[in-house]
Amino acid sequence: MASQCQVTGKGKMFGHNKISKSERKTNRAFSPNLQKITTVVDGKKVRLTVAASTIRTLKKKGLISSRKPAAKVAAK
Repeated sequence: MASQCQVTGKGKMFGHNKISKSERKTNRAFSPNLQKITTVVDGKKVRLTVAASTIRTLKKKGLISSRKPAAKVAAK
């Protein structure tokens, strides 16, 4: 599985670690905060890998519900 958002295409970025006093630059990868969500598309449940920033934006725009599903209560 690629580390990429299925909605926005946001993926891995490359840069440098903190630069030391000697100004030696060490390469590293910055990966997005990906979460798996289940949403309804055309009446079917679909599981998507989406960046957390994308989830916030979709909730703000009202495209996905911001409420969590009710917890299941175990019967005694």
